[in-house]
Amino acid sequence: MIKFALLGCGRIAKRHSELLGNNQICNAKLVAVCDTDIDKAKKIGDSFDTPYFTDMHEMLNTVDIDVVSVLTESGNHAKHVVEIVKYKKNIVVEKPMALTLEDADAMIQACDEAGIKLFVVKQNRFNVPVMKMREALIAGRFGKMVLGTVRVRWCRPQSYYDQASWRGTWALDGGVLTNQASHHVDMLEWMMGEVESVHAMSTTALAKIEAEDTAVVTLRFKNGALGVIEATTATRPKDLEGSLSILGEGGTVEIGGFAVNQMKVWSFVEEEDGDNDVMLNYSVNPPNVYGFGHQAYYEHVVDSILNNKKHLVDGLQGRKSLELINAIYESIETKREVFLKFKPKHCRLGQNK
Repeated sequence: MIKFALLGCGRIAKRHSELLGNNQICNAKLVAVCDTDIDKAKKIGDSFDTPYFTDMHEMLNTVDIDVVSVLTESGNHAKHVVEIVKYKKNIVVEKPMALTLEDADAMIQACDEAGIKLFVVKQNRFNVPVMKMREALIAGRFGKMVLGTVRVRWCRPQSYYDQASWRGTWALDGGVLTNQASHHVDMLEWMMGEVESVHAMSTTALAKIEAEDTAVVTLRFKNGALGVIEATTATRPKDLEGSLSILGEGGTVEIGGFAVNQMKVWSFVEEEDGDNDVMLNYSVNPPNVYGFGHQAYYEHVVDSILNNKKHLVDGLQGRKSLELINAIYESIETKREVFLKFKPKHCRLGQNK
């Protein structure tokens, strides 16, 4: 049995605690939670009859823990991970793993030197239709890649940002690209391959925050394909879609729904057995924008630890999408095309005013 503790009891902790606290993950259980806000910690702790703390060091010194899930503010992930490493605990960290590349590198180095596993949460990679798309990609069915597109059209009213003072700030959060669309950016790169350059623009259309609530990005991939990212939390009055589409010389696949959960198009030049059943068999209807991916993700974490298997999204994979997001912000600030690899000079993400 792998014993999990949660560090941070904010909005996303509800999903993590429900899975671990309700025994929905085989061979895993929730043994402690921690938040500097005692009311938040107590609420989750009491819900699952689990000890709660306001000091992470007290929790780590008091309770027998195998894995700590870091669910704190994005800009604080690095310092919390580096502190937890000293206790030789494996770590799950929510997206994005950090806001700056320097912080991401520090996290990776600390975990490597301590010989512990670092898992970055990218649960949408485990969505049923996304896994099917990836299967087609590995099989070479797309052939030469042409165009990849993601659209994140979600609704986050001002009340969402007002729930916590760190939301929408450059120092601790960033905007729609870093927060809501980071999964989609990761999936686009996972499917289309390494990015050569980006060109982006953004605006803060409706939300009263420091960072952007709306952005558009064009990408050029090293394989010659192009890409588009459209992301906004200014959709009104409710969430519209979180979608991913891939076009290649051999075929087209589009996954839609509001959580990359519905197979919309599955069409290939060379048909194979089973293609006619994909539309029916590879769509799910999730209860919220988090989808069902967290459960498959945690099952993957447990399997990786118990059987010492390679994990799908480690620190290096998490850093890859973070570098892309940093490049996008660099382009927004400079109003120029930015080439990867690069050292951020104007990106405001992770910086105080």
